[in-house]
Amino acid sequence: MTVLPADGLSLAAEFPDPAHEQWQSLVEGVLRKSGKDVAGSAAEEALSTTVEDGLITRPLYTSRDDAPDAGFPGFAPFTRGSKAEGNAANGWDVRQRHSLTDPARLNEAVLADLENGVTSLWLTVGGATGVPVSGLARALDGVYLDLAPVVLDAGSELDPAATELLRLYEERGVAPGSARGSLGADPLGRAARSGGAPEPAAAVHWAERCAKEYPGLRALTVDALPYHEAGGSAAQELGSSLATGVAYLRALTGAGLSVEAACAQLEFRYAATADQFLTIAKLRAARRLWARVAEVCGAAGAGAQRQHAVTSSVMMTRRDPWVNMLRTTLACLGAGVGGADSVTVLPFDHALGLPDAFARRIARNTSTILMEESHLARVIDPAGGSWYVERLTTELADAAWAFFQEIERAGGQAAALGSGLIGERLAATWAARSKDLARRKEPVTGVSEFPHLAERPVEREAAPGADGASGGLPMVRRDEAFEALRARSDAHLSATGRRPRVFLAALGPASAHTARATFASNLFQAGGIEPVHDPVSVDTSTAAEAFAASGATVACLCSTDALYAEQAGAVASALQAAGAQRVFLAGRPAEYPDVDAYVFAGCDVVSVLSSVLDRMGVA
Repeated sequence: MTVLPADGLSLAAEFPDPAHEQWQSLVEGVLRKSGKDVAGSAAEEALSTTVEDGLITRPLYTSRDDAPDAGFPGFAPFTRGSKAEGNAANGWDVRQRHSLTDPARLNEAVLADLENGVTSLWLTVGGATGVPVSGLARALDGVYLDLAPVVLDAGSELDPAATELLRLYEERGVAPGSARGSLGADPLGRAARSGGAPEPAAAVHWAERCAKEYPGLRALTVDALPYHEAGGSAAQELGSSLATGVAYLRALTGAGLSVEAACAQLEFRYAATADQFLTIAKLRAARRLWARVAEVCGAAGAGAQRQHAVTSSVMMTRRDPWVNMLRTTLACLGAGVGGADSVTVLPFDHALGLPDAFARRIARNTSTILMEESHLARVIDPAGGSWYVERLTTELADAAWAFFQEIERAGGQAAALGSGLIGERLAATWAARSKDLARRKEPVTGVSEFPHLAERPVEREAAPGADGASGGLPMVRRDEAFEALRARSDAHLSATGRRPRVFLAALGPASAHTARATFASNLFQAGGIEPVHDPVSVDTSTAAEAFAASGATVACLCSTDALYAEQAGAVASALQAAGAQRVFLAGRPAEYPDVDAYVFAGCDVVSVLSSVLDRMGVA
């Protein structure tokens, strides 16, 4: 886009337009300096990254990266938004989630949220995790139900919960046309979580009633979170949501609703992650795909998908949970820019138990700051036209459609869940991602990178127990492998009064060993192993004494390759003579005498740390 100043002259008029080949030539020169002799498109491919679903992120996108016409906001295929005005009028709906079993406590939390920026409520009702149905009236005491939409998550207690909510609407004088929100029926999502068989009859009944009596109230939620939280990729999440949505359309139209009326009963729920561009593309692709489904069903105008984005629980960490504020801010930004109608920001302490008032405040204020101070909602589809985003949207939509077709060929969502097809696909994706996490190819700040062993633990009241039968899709977290290592270290600290230790045997001056000593220190701390770097530098004559004084049982050599060649073997031998059970070297594997193992960028950190703790006798 050419920017013209007030006098009509282009600010870039005196600068020649660079050619793509010129950029490639510069890339070739840089790669040549790093030892890679490639030319032309190979140079560009060398800087490309393959991510989940086989998608490739390239270093440069230009107008040559064609993508299908995204249309206009509010019009099919709805890639640019379900509404012509986007969120520019009032911003997105700020939806806070609550899982409290005490009606009085829930009411206090709900009123505090509504008074401070929250615009709709997402309530867990019934079972072991939510407020009892009989306490729903108390929980919503003082809430203006005609102004604050309520979304239920009632699971097996859908019938009594929905009945009670509609009774409250009538009792408090809320006209049927003024009721907003969702009853949250999701038999397939519940089956995915519990492993049971889906029971759609109740969902169909409530959809019929809402369609007839409550035009602003949706009965069903197409919840893609169970697939994301089981380790699925973005394409698998989208494909599963499409298959679920289609299954609900079949059930509702089979009961007599028109395609348009059936579409109006659905709200789609997706995960928003700290990968802001993938989140943006996912929401845009979801709308495009659902528009295609509606078109094929003969109701193209009904394809405007209603979207609820929830910040990912998979990315939330239990160690250094304050970093979760950054993760959820990026996720909320992606959701807002991607055009989500409603956004739920999980509190930073979500993984630790019930969030406190401060955490809920930060969660709701994340949306407020992005809308009121950063003005994200003032632009309709701010990512629209970005060559990267448009291309990523298209490629993700293609991958998601392929997974959707695989599910349909297997007999639909219910059959694919029952046969284990979906579980197997998600497990394979998570296994591949777990390898990247273990190798820190996907770093987790505060956990696998830059851990802080002396941090004070953040403690929260335990959340209510899980509802329903187990046996469904698992719930995974990015931090789980490292969390298990840290838990072993904590138990050792509690039992012995100190953490397991590793002695950093740094060779030569600080300029020679600092980089690798820092790397090794960071790596071992990720497993709860305390590094001892005292004295600052050792040699063959001082290594044994320093190791004995450290209280460690393993050691790691840290220095340059040149100093390794001169001293590594002798120092390693001295360390072993002093009692070192295992001697590591920070650097790529080579043939150094008496060195037992190597730690380096890209190694399987989880495997290394687990073996070290085993050797130390840390249970």
